[in-house]
Amino acid sequence: MKYLISALIFFTISCHAQIISLEEAAQCLTNPNCPNYNYEKDINNSLNKYVSNWKGTYNGKTYEIQLKKGIYEDIGIRRDKLIGRMKVIDSNGNIVYNSFNEINDATIKFNGVGFQKDLKAYMMYFIGNSEFACGEEGIVYLRIKPETPNKMSILMLQDADITWGECPTTYQPTIPYKKSISLIRQ
Repeated sequence: MKYLISALIFFTISCHAQIISLEEAAQCLTNPNCPNYNYEKDINNSLNKYVSNWKGTYNGKTYEIQLKKGIYEDIGIRRDKLIGRMKVIDSNGNIVYNSFNEINDATIKFNGVGFQKDLKAYMMYFIGNSEFACGEEGIVYLRIKPETPNKMSILMLQDADITWGECPTTYQPTIPYKKSISLIRQ
């Protein structure tokens, strides 16, 4: 009986030690002494404030973003993350980008990466209309200040500096690089 109780306690501790919060995972980005884990879990419901429909305008374009929670799984690691869908409409009513009709979360090109180390912004990876020709991919930073919970700013930093082929001189990225766009919760 004593061995059974000891084994149960060990098993419980081992299982619990394999789960860390998203906040702890953010600290692990630069910490070589991070514990081994197999699940980055949204224990503190930190993603909930982002989950919504958001809308705003910038430079004549209307941006609509839908964010929901999802789970990423790969090589034995699970991670709670945000999954985004976006529609961009220009000033003439033309749809520039639309992923609202994408059914499969696994193929969506707007996926959560995790929190910044300072926990002030959540990072998502985005691949736009021109994946290779114009190198339109990078990290989109989502930020909601505590004093304005219904307002979110997004800022994209391009990650791909190598292009394949010719990019037209008139090309504009789906999300402008290094420009803050304000969105309002709908």
